[in-house]
Amino acid sequence: MKNKPLFKETAYPLGLTAMLINTVFQNHSRLNNCKKIFLLHRKCFLTFLFFIISLLMVQSADCQDLYRVAFWNVENLFDTENDTVKNDDDFTPRGQYRWSHRRYWTKLRHVYQTIVAMSVEPEVYLEPPAIIGLAEIENDKVLNDLCRGTQLRRLGYKYIHYESPDLRGIDNALLYRNDRFRPFFSQAISVSDSSKGFFTRDILLVEGVTNNDDTIILLVNHFPSKRNNHADRLRMAQAMKLRQIMDSLQAAHKTAAVIAMGDFNAAPDEPEIAIGLMKDSQYINMMSCIEPGRGTYKYQDLWTCLDQIIVSRNITEPNGICPLQTATPCGQIFDKDFLLLEDDKYMGYKVFRTFLGIRYLGGYSDHLPVYIDLRNRYKKE
Repeated sequence: MKNKPLFKETAYPLGLTAMLINTVFQNHSRLNNCKKIFLLHRKCFLTFLFFIISLLMVQSADCQDLYRVAFWNVENLFDTENDTVKNDDDFTPRGQYRWSHRRYWTKLRHVYQTIVAMSVEPEVYLEPPAIIGLAEIENDKVLNDLCRGTQLRRLGYKYIHYESPDLRGIDNALLYRNDRFRPFFSQAISVSDSSKGFFTRDILLVEGVTNNDDTIILLVNHFPSKRNNHADRLRMAQAMKLRQIMDSLQAAHKTAAVIAMGDFNAAPDEPEIAIGLMKDSQYINMMSCIEPGRGTYKYQDLWTCLDQIIVSRNITEPNGICPLQTATPCGQIFDKDFLLLEDDKYMGYKVFRTFLGIRYLGGYSDHLPVYIDLRNRYKKE
């Protein structure tokens, strides 16, 4: 899985900056076995990259015409405090994972680092993502710490989150930059079934407008894991419910961009997605064109694209009635070197995750982020 450079070095006025950032990324993975050097390198990287992104946001007018919409399952973003109504005992300083204050803030910095890094991928100058759906968030506190306790506070990120009845205590959330997206409605949609003792993450629905007053309707999902009993049936039921919700929203808002994103715990060609959600639909799975051998999650030697972004057809058609249009025909996986490790057992690369079992690795997540770019089709070049 070979990554492209972040910039074309001669295509833009900040070519030297591009070379410096590329050097940082290319050398980052070589430092995984040198912890002290890695920590110093990472601090320098964050400071330098944030400075460069600030320059890009000021100097590039083109980025104002693009809206990057992303999704990332961040792998168990828990705080360190015990919540008596959640099954979070393992994520405390004395719990099974020894989830200390230091490990918690390292995790937050990793999330922040990845979000900022996504603003220079691929070879164009972009602002940080306007909208980011997140999965495996414990509560408001971790989102507040992320948006106000890290350098994300300088980018104006806010968040939307509702507590769900998931037994693990994890929820979906949405980050957004309030200068690029203004939500006017949000709701948690239950997909649990108390009569059968099934409790899972709610679907997060958010409706809002861009700074050009184009309407976007977002649905953030985290389908049941394959480890659950009757997982296939549960995912199929949730996919069919999501389809009904999307159909209703699109019928009521014909010119709006309807976007479902999430960790679906199923590949685009598996029945839950291909039949339950996509069959005879007016939607396009932006991740269905990802080439074989790539994905967002690796199990043993198999990469699978479990994390997907599905959009209403009206933003993919050349003459669609939605003012917003996809900038590229396919979604992207953000798979830069610093999110990966060499896989000695199964060859190639694997995701640099936070934990492997109960062993702390100190990485980012067990999933890779995905994203799409939108632009206003009526704006003159």
